[in-house]
Amino acid sequence: MQDRVGMLSEDELALINALQLRPRASWTELGSALGVDPVTVARRWNRLAERGEAWVSYSPGPRLLDRVCIAFVEIDCGAGAAGPVTRALTGHPHMLTVERAAGTYDLLATVATADLAAMSRYTLDVLPAVAGVRAVRARIVTHMFTEGGQWRIAALAPVQRARLTTPPDTPAADDRARATTPFDRALLAPLAYDGRASHQRLATALGVSSTTVKRRLDQLTRLGLLRFRCDFARPLGGWPVAVTFWARVPPADLPELGHALIRLPETRNCAAVSGTHNLVLQASLHSVADVLRFETQLTASHPGLDITERVITLRHEKLLGHVLDPEGRSVEVVPPDIWADVGT
Repeated sequence: MQDRVGMLSEDELALINALQLRPRASWTELGSALGVDPVTVARRWNRLAERGEAWVSYSPGPRLLDRVCIAFVEIDCGAGAAGPVTRALTGHPHMLTVERAAGTYDLLATVATADLAAMSRYTLDVLPAVAGVRAVRARIVTHMFTEGGQWRIAALAPVQRARLTTPPDTPAADDRARATTPFDRALLAPLAYDGRASHQRLATALGVSSTTVKRRLDQLTRLGLLRFRCDFARPLGGWPVAVTFWARVPPADLPELGHALIRLPETRNCAAVSGTHNLVLQASLHSVADVLRFETQLTASHPGLDITERVITLRHEKLLGHVLDPEGRSVEVVPPDIWADVGT
């Protein structure tokens, strides 16, 4: 990665948008939609990837989100300890995302474990024992309406989006193949570094045939256990502001409201959670001034939504396994492993 700090170009944003829609599409397919030749597309992507300004990895699919335990965890640190604590926590495989917050807590983390028992050990025993951690408060996700891998920028013309948009998958109901295996964990690790890795490259790394890799990847996506996503350095792309809204909603209104909120172009994450606030909404915005505008829009459109706290992210330190620099570029990868032993 180079030390260049500059805004992403329109061509680069168009390619990122295309890869958000089709993360593993061929260079030929991408070039056809973008109106450039495949060699140019590949070269443009390689430059972005080498600079850490964009990357393709994977997200848990909707069926996996329903099977594991996810929590938004607020962490308070001792005086001057937020930096060292952040560096320690970014190395944890269960710590998917870490944000430095301008709010009543120092850090906001998205944590995933295999089950509630593992989440209990991690938040009650492991995290409080990290040097510099003063307090830990976990809000357990009771339903994830959407996660960040589904967020899209609007850098393509409608006709271009249409060429890359595929019908939404309906997860298959094949219970026999739904159990996550050690092979799956081994397969996901290299995909955290490069979600566009070829079947043959993955097969070579794992010592199996490319047919075996393709069959299982297709199976995981069809079962709703796996999705691919394209992320980028949002401050360099014109989205430097991330904000988290904590809200109260009448429980009976949660399903309808949650599905309405995920249709907003600003929404990255939206989930029903435990605690005094039963809904969390995370949005990507162009400016700090947009925070008030967006909140006003939310409350005007949804009178039942009682926003009780809004927290602006000072810096994303880690985003789904990718450790970021202050400009949002990926500088290191810690492959997520929901099923790893949380330790004691």
